[in-house]
Amino acid sequence: MIEKNEGVRSIVIFSGDLDRLMAGINIAIAAVSMGLPVNMYFTFWGLNALRKENFNTKGYGLFEKLMAIMMPAGPKKLTLSKLNMGGLGTWMMKKQMKIKQITMLPELIKIAQEAGVRFIGCQMTMNMMGIKRDALIDGLHFTGVAGYLGEAEKSHFNLFI
Repeated sequence: MIEKNEGVRSIVIFSGDLDRLMAGINIAIAAVSMGLPVNMYFTFWGLNALRKENFNTKGYGLFEKLMAIMMPAGPKKLTLSKLNMGGLGTWMMKKQMKIKQITMLPELIKIAQEAGVRFIGCQMTMNMMGIKRDALIDGLHFTGVAGYLGEAEKSHFNLFI
């Protein structure tokens, strides 16, 4: 169960798209920089941003191994929600970010965690998709929908990305 924090800000990350994740994490970093507590609840495709690039699938069943192969492993593998064009758009965006010295998503995730953003994985989604905790980055919390709703009910704002 999630700790009770009065005044928390909640951001649900449903999307696994690079641009949407960057927006959500940038909002979270700005909020904690202002002294506001933030919970980011990762569910469905959003969990892909928290997957380790390489993890051992030993002990995984056939379904879990197939899902691990089909889904992008980690933030470096995510693509744009629009104008991806078979990866060309994503490549162009990442190149432009590098030229403009904009922090890439893997580093943004680390910055957010270090700043105190609580990253929470949806346990139901993990169970359904066969994602085990060892396949995800360190420092995560886990809860189900009821835990998220309990926190969101008293939240000052909720974003769904």
